[in-house]
Amino acid sequence: VQLQACGGGLVEPGGSLRLSCAASGSIFSITQMNWYRQAPGKQRELVASIITDGTTNYAESVKGRFTISRNPNWNAIYLQMNSLKPEDTAVYYCNAATQRYDFWGQGTEVTVSS
Repeated sequence: VQLQACGGGLVEPGGSLRLSCAASGSIFSITQMNWYRQAPGKQRELVASIITDGTTNYAESVKGRFTISRNPNWNAIYLQMNSLKPEDTAVYYCNAATQRYDFWGQGTEVTVSS
């Protein structure tokens, strides 16, 4: 599985961004896809996940502000980020999980600053 993330950028506090992650290759084997982020000097953390039946989960810090969604055939996932805060500044990574492997895309940088 190959993953390509995009959509990051510079946004003011309170603004919105929509990240996209295009998946290709053996996408039929995907069971879950996730968005992670890593802020400078911090560990990578799970932000949002979505599984085959559409169930979603979010980190407490983004609940009510971020929404993860996907195309039905797993060829893309999205992260709609609203009411952005400076503490959301990080490199965001998409991740795809199969029964045996994890796959990672390159990161896309999000900076929230006035």
